[in-house]
Amino acid sequence: MLTNYVYKLRQNQTQDLKMSNWVDMLRSHYNWCLNDRITQYSQQFLQGNYCEIRTKSEACPLTSCVSRNGATGSPWKSGKIDKDGKIKNPRRNPGDIQITALPELKAARPWFAGIDSTVLQQNVKRLDTAYKNFFEGRRFPKFKNRSNFTSFTFVMGVKIQGNKIYLPKLGWMRFHNSRPIPIGFTIKACTVRKRQNGWYVSIRIEDKSVPDYTTKPLKDVVKVVGCDMGITKLVHLSDGAQIENPKFSTTKKAKRILRIRQRRVSRKAKGSKNRKKAAQKVGFFHQKISDKRQAHHWKVANKIVERKIDGIALEDLNISGMMRRCRVKIDEKTGRFLKNGQAKKKGLNRSISDAGWGELILKIEYLAVKQGKIVIKINPKHSSQECRNCGNIDKSNRDGEKFICAKCGYHEHADIGAVKTIRDRALKLVRGDSAKPGACT
Repeated sequence: MLTNYVYKLRQNQTQDLKMSNWVDMLRSHYNWCLNDRITQYSQQFLQGNYCEIRTKSEACPLTSCVSRNGATGSPWKSGKIDKDGKIKNPRRNPGDIQITALPELKAARPWFAGIDSTVLQQNVKRLDTAYKNFFEGRRFPKFKNRSNFTSFTFVMGVKIQGNKIYLPKLGWMRFHNSRPIPIGFTIKACTVRKRQNGWYVSIRIEDKSVPDYTTKPLKDVVKVVGCDMGITKLVHLSDGAQIENPKFSTTKKAKRILRIRQRRVSRKAKGSKNRKKAAQKVGFFHQKISDKRQAHHWKVANKIVERKIDGIALEDLNISGMMRRCRVKIDEKTGRFLKNGQAKKKGLNRSISDAGWGELILKIEYLAVKQGKIVIKINPKHSSQECRNCGNIDKSNRDGEKFICAKCGYHEHADIGAVKTIRDRALKLVRGDSAKPGACT
């Protein structure tokens, strides 16, 4: 079984400065590797044929690389030889090429030699993961800045003794041992991350003798509860329960505090220490809101999963698509921009971000797996516009939180009706068409 434990570090001043320098250098290395891959791809596949200076003849980038020391240069070097004497996996991917070039990087830039070699290798693999996500349909990897690159990972040499942890080339440092690691678990990896109030370490531990959590098979599911994410109420449940949404960052008080602190930052001289102190206060406020939201999500997830149920039906939401900007509207005659509703949608996007639906869904899935319960993702299309009495689907059926069917006159709370529809769809998926509405309340 694999699991993660997170602790807060108690580093000294020298270690704090060293880790900050590591993050800066690793960010520079990540951006350089990304730029190298983009440049090589452009040279090999986009620019077409070119003239070689040495031979003074035309050459093709697909067979002759412009920069032979780049991410895709010399891809056929030093493949592993198997027992039969044949080269095994002779072609190397860009990640392997850039990892092999790390000694050259340390020779050219000696300050990189102070970073542990496994940390540098994991930095390249981090870029490989970003490319893998891109090929699976996510966005293309972006260059990192100080706000979105704050961590590095060890995979070897980490030791723990009591409330002390040893990190290679950083030495021993204390940490707040809030939960001891169980006997029998071994350390597989360790990620150090910087937050506003200090450094944290996430330790991945494994014990192969402990079996993984097993979920109940779909055919054994009897009782299902439906969950509908909202803004006025954070969660609507199919049994009629509603969970409040505290709105940590969109309340009047929170907006006022944030506006005042951001104004103080803008009034300080750029590059001054006072500006950094003011910016730190803004960061502390954001972290406080994030911690409150996370704690509330754990309480909500526990409250949902602890019910006497076999499965949980959740909406399969495209949250990033819901928060996407409105399309631009242009007047064909004058060429001027027309109103497209983005001003109103801006407030809605902030409310969705403040609710943190994605994080809450992940916590519900995690706790459900631990308790052997199954999570069923349901397409929520027309769930709030469908009449539960006659099945009529009409946009005019819903008016805010009220649902009144335009065909048969059936009325109820719109969100409660929608979550019951989601529950019934999950029951149909589990049992087939014989599922009766209201089988689980």
